[in-house]
Amino acid sequence: MKIYKLIFLVVVFLLITITIYYIVDKTFISDSGTAGGEPEYSSVKEKSIKEYNLEQEKKLSENREPCDVIAFKQYLLELYPAGSYLLNFEEILTGEINKDAVIYYNSDGKQYIFAVIAHSKESERYVEMKNLVGYESSFINLDSTKLGTAFIYLNLFKCENDKFTQIWESEVPAHGGFSSISVKRWRPKNTLYVELNFDDGIISGHRNFNYFLIDGIENPPHLMETYLGLVHKRKMANINNDNFPDYLEYRFAQDSLRITEIDSIPFYWSEQRQLYITDRNRRWFRKY
Repeated sequence: MKIYKLIFLVVVFLLITITIYYIVDKTFISDSGTAGGEPEYSSVKEKSIKEYNLEQEKKLSENREPCDVIAFKQYLLELYPAGSYLLNFEEILTGEINKDAVIYYNSDGKQYIFAVIAHSKESERYVEMKNLVGYESSFINLDSTKLGTAFIYLNLFKCENDKFTQIWESEVPAHGGFSSISVKRWRPKNTLYVELNFDDGIISGHRNFNYFLIDGIENPPHLMETYLGLVHKRKMANINNDNFPDYLEYRFAQDSLRITEIDSIPFYWSEQRQLYITDRNRRWFRKY
């Protein structure tokens, strides 16, 4: 009987300890706007660091233009709360200058800006750029939320008369591993699309999230994913000759000596189901 009482007391003690830790942890984060602490927990410090860095960029910039990247970053600083970041391109060479993940694009006499922006999950610590960009950060999904959780978005802005306007925002189904952004055209239909390239250490390769501007640049894009890894491959294709891009998913066989590509399965976009489907098996589908 004494053993049961002892076990009961130990369980109660552990529950109380966990509860106190949870409450203290959440309180620390929620009070961070007015309290001290590290920048990843303090909205005041986080914002002051951003403002300081931006001021340094202004001082170092000799030739400024309306709607330039510095003006755009100032706009984002005022638009978004603490914990939001304009991502950088992955650093390929050591000592390479960080390049902002933005692309300026002119269409019909209008100036557009594609930008990759990450927002920290509420109630968690603010994310850090080093945990969002590059190969090492591609393992973030396997790590603890103690590093924070990022929600990444591709955004389109327009600049007219020195003023920025957000046109649309489209979610990226990844939390880390960002590498680069580029604007391309899908040759079969001459469709403009934005490619976001992400490192993926889990598949020993990379993923591309492709945002197709099928209904014009100012309308929300259509997302389609391709990837290439050690035993993973999905390649863009034109399966049914409609306006939507399709892809081939490859299957592999492997043993201790070799990896062999054995089959490819065509997936095409179903406007009715709003899913990627295949005629091989009606129960197989993909969201993007």
